[in-house]
Amino acid sequence: MNEKSSPKVVVVGAGGIGGLFGGLLFEGGLDVTLVDLNQEHVDAINTNGLKIIGYGGDRFVGIKATTDPNTAGVADIVIVQCKAMHTQGAVKNAMSVFDQHTTVVSFQNGIGNEEVIASVIGEGRVIGALTAQAGMLEGPGIVRNYSDLPTYVGELFGPNAGPITPRIENLAKIFSAAGLDTHASTNIRLDMWKKLLGNIGLSAASGITDLCSADMVKVPELAETIHRALNECATVAKACGILIDEAEKHQILDKLTNAVAGTGDAKSSLCADLRTGRPTEVDRIYGTVVRLGKEHGIPTPTLDTLVSIVRGLESHYM
Repeated sequence: MNEKSSPKVVVVGAGGIGGLFGGLLFEGGLDVTLVDLNQEHVDAINTNGLKIIGYGGDRFVGIKATTDPNTAGVADIVIVQCKAMHTQGAVKNAMSVFDQHTTVVSFQNGIGNEEVIASVIGEGRVIGALTAQAGMLEGPGIVRNYSDLPTYVGELFGPNAGPITPRIENLAKIFSAAGLDTHASTNIRLDMWKKLLGNIGLSAASGITDLCSADMVKVPELAETIHRALNECATVAKACGILIDEAEKHQILDKLTNAVAGTGDAKSSLCADLRTGRPTEVDRIYGTVVRLGKEHGIPTPTLDTLVSIVRGLESHYM
């Protein structure tokens, strides 16, 4: 990425987080184009502007949107934010927005998305990232913002910490200046597993029960299931060289179920997928951990059960 003070940004996948981040960065003064295959969504944005509702106040943002990445031009920064199962196809379809200087970042759910992106465009341009933000697509051209929580970016060194490179420092600075609170991480792999831990605990449970995060933990039996899922994920992470201690597990869950902060009011994107009859990201969020567990000889009965129930619910429409 060239160290421009105002780089060109293209967002591939303008759903909840993709649309929200694109809108916020555009409001902060960056040149942003949204790319999404949903023609109705794109038409609504181009006709009325992107409507952001919830935290920060309801307003329309006059951002550009297109279904054709060839019209977006080459970007300095590409945010890949489509559903995980569509990542490879979406990146291949958007090859015209990349050049040798483009930095690619993903805030997608689960782990392994960066490797999929790198398999198409090469490892050197892909960095790791995660966000504590929650966003939801509520209709064509409408995204809900639930809070103002931090985002993290870092180099993909492996399970151990590494230096903060100039491009990471620059990206964090650019995003933060545009209003998206972003921090440079020395161990983004660890941070990504911590984020995954929260998704593992809450995504399927929200989808199965149609409850928001704060309400799920009020049900004792459900809270116990959530904690078992977290523990299984943390055990698999440890086998992969990622150590997450007991206190951190509770902190992650507390942040995501906090009704006062606004994060506890959100239902998972997996829940939204089930309610609207779309394929879920259960394989990327849960399936990867289950497979890693099998590789290391670690049983994951709670995760297996959550996956099977989600698959059962998907069978009604798939």
